[in-house]
Amino acid sequence: MRIVVVGQGAREHALALNLSAEHEVVVTPGNAGMASDVEVSDCDVAELGPDLAVIGPEAPLVDGLADRLRQRGVLALGPSGAGARLEGSKAFLKQICAEAQVPTAAFGVATSVAEGRELLDRFGPPYVIKTDGLAAGKGVLVTDDRGEAEEDLVAKLSGVSFGEAGTRVVIEEGMTGRELSVFALCNGRDFVLLPEARDYKRLLDDDLGPNTGGMGSISPVPGVGHDEIQAVASTMIAPTLARLQELGIEYRGILYAGVMLTPSGPRLVEYNVRFGDPEAEVVLPRILGGLGDALAAAAAGEPIPMVKVSSQCATTVILAAPGYPEAPVSGQIITGIDAARALPGVWVYAAGVKGLGPTDRREVTSLVTNGGRVLAVTGRGDDPEEARSRAYQGVELIDFDGRLYRRDIGS
Repeated sequence: MRIVVVGQGAREHALALNLSAEHEVVVTPGNAGMASDVEVSDCDVAELGPDLAVIGPEAPLVDGLADRLRQRGVLALGPSGAGARLEGSKAFLKQICAEAQVPTAAFGVATSVAEGRELLDRFGPPYVIKTDGLAAGKGVLVTDDRGEAEEDLVAKLSGVSFGEAGTRVVIEEGMTGRELSVFALCNGRDFVLLPEARDYKRLLDDDLGPNTGGMGSISPVPGVGHDEIQAVASTMIAPTLARLQELGIEYRGILYAGVMLTPSGPRLVEYNVRFGDPEAEVVLPRILGGLGDALAAAAAGEPIPMVKVSSQCATTVILAAPGYPEAPVSGQIITGIDAARALPGVWVYAAGVKGLGPTDRREVTSLVTNGGRVLAVTGRGDDPEEARSRAYQGVELIDFDGRLYRRDIGS
């Protein structure tokens, strides 16, 4: 099968590497850091003649790319623009949760500072303020500081923080507990579960610093058993798919439930409508076969075959550019990637990079940083400690000026 993966980050690199073990794979537009592993192209998806197109990032899904591809006769994995509103609008997500009786935090929607302050009064600390629209995983503030909450509220609603995406906000009650990411591959009616993960959003060790797009992840999640995962499937994913069907939305793609395991049970934090990043980089190395066939079946609305999953553990550590997440600095030369990739049980996925040298991305002489999250380094091992050790062995071999990474992923 010829599969075209749409996107240019570490998630798409991980997808392409996994799928290329059993299928012919092209990534568009890709990046220079993945071009040594898989074919990359700047061509339009349909022009590449795919048997299956797999859409990685959320923005093109929200923009309706899956709809347009299907209209052109291309088998595409990814929800329609209507289904992608689960991620594209936090207010729509909360509406669906209410209608489907999905357990989640109490909330309100504000379009003015006065409305926002009333909601802050209602819910109290910790204050949780989310942009309604897409914000690359960085549109959420959680704080106990009322002054900081009000400053964030004003910055978002004025458009200063996130432009139009932030001019409507969702304000929620705070939740406490352990976090869990559950991935369902959906064919419009049914779903199968893929390996779960836990994401680390804060920039600094001990969960300090600002929220980011994700600084690392682990899979499986210690202390999370079958019963908890099945509770997420039965109380969140299944009723959500059923409600979408009632609305005439046939959801074919990945539905990623970000969950808080609270003292009163699992509660939904958010949905993403694609593989997470960096969760994809930790989950996909644990899938040993059958992924392409499963994705194609889901895209076609057919029964989904099970994938083969390793019993091993995986840890992913993100290497970020100096200044991330507010103002990442680009242009630092990256060294040590090949040495890290040569380690047993280690993968290095390229995200915010570009090549120096010839214009052909397959012939670059060196890579430089070109974005906030630069590389994802994943280690896989027989237990969490071995997986973590291998990931950090890879991290230590890679260098660029001012690199940022957490030292406590999986600890």
